[in-house]
Amino acid sequence: MTFKPAGYIRTTLPVDLSVLADLDSGRFHSIWLADHLVSLWPDSIWTEEFTDLVTVNPSPHRHLDGLAMAAAVAALTENTPIATSVVDTARRHPAMLAQTALTISHLSKGRFILGLGSGELENVVPYGIDFSRPVSRFEESLQVIRLLWESEGPVDFEGQFYTLHHARLDTEPYDGKVPPIWVGCSGPRMLNIAGRQADGWWPVGTLTVDGYAKQLAALHQSAERAGRDPGSITKAGFITCLIGDEGEIAEMIRQPLVKAFLLQVRGDFLAAQGFKHPMGDDWKGIHDIDPRVLTRERIVHCLDDVEPGAVLAALPHGTPRQIAGIAKAYVDAGMQAPKILDYGGMAGLAFGAKSAAKVREAEDHLIALVDGA
Repeated sequence: MTFKPAGYIRTTLPVDLSVLADLDSGRFHSIWLADHLVSLWPDSIWTEEFTDLVTVNPSPHRHLDGLAMAAAVAALTENTPIATSVVDTARRHPAMLAQTALTISHLSKGRFILGLGSGELENVVPYGIDFSRPVSRFEESLQVIRLLWESEGPVDFEGQFYTLHHARLDTEPYDGKVPPIWVGCSGPRMLNIAGRQADGWWPVGTLTVDGYAKQLAALHQSAERAGRDPGSITKAGFITCLIGDEGEIAEMIRQPLVKAFLLQVRGDFLAAQGFKHPMGDDWKGIHDIDPRVLTRERIVHCLDDVEPGAVLAALPHGTPRQIAGIAKAYVDAGMQAPKILDYGGMAGLAFGAKSAAKVREAEDHLIALVDGA
């Protein structure tokens, strides 16, 4: 199994492209770019009362277009594959996704990976975009994208969500190869689709190593039923964690934005770890985050009910060396391209200033562990 850590570049203001030289150095498997309109952090507590991050960033929602950023990264790098992680199929018509992916593939000389997902409520519903039947829409979007990529001449298509009449996409793939499609998902139906059609996979949501292994097994089973080699699917993943010594982590989990991470965690996951979710056992994590209804009063009430142990149960934590050991367990379970993401930076400016160095140290330890295995 091939292994390299993944790289990541922020798609929020302020833009920092100075990191691209390192990301393109050969150290990283691929460079990932998020695509959001709205962050998962509640703006009702993005105030000086709760965090000093507001002194350098007045809003957590200063997002740039992930595909446009990917095109810029493509033009400024030469070696490393570039992946959106992920673009949703609710906000963008599949014909436009197909054309844009081919465009970036040409700009990058074949290095672009189209990372797709079915969407999240906070990026769709506030803008009046239809979010009904997102998985069915996702599956049909994949069908349309591949149809446009693989057909010669005009295309006709009658689906539940999209209709094409004499539609053309005559731009040929770079070097005769269409961009790989990676899928971000965790639910049984989406894993089934990914196993049948995806070239790569990211799990979504909070996971244990055992939970990851079970989802990977479901992905492999779907691929085998479709007559595909499961080994042909690249396995990627974010390992969101808190990096620091015992005292630093104790301070981190007292900070409101770190405690608010539990909004991204499902109630049944916390229940399995022995904790009650402050938003209720039926809370569905990122799928329930709606910035229109998460008022300051509701968030503060939620944070007051957060047990420190619940945060530690949801976020792997430890020194860089300890985090490397945790990441190695995911690699041993099948993950080929892990991205260690230090959530401790959300604890405030002092922690954020040290975050990149901690991630680098954890990556170094992880590379040494894998190389020495």
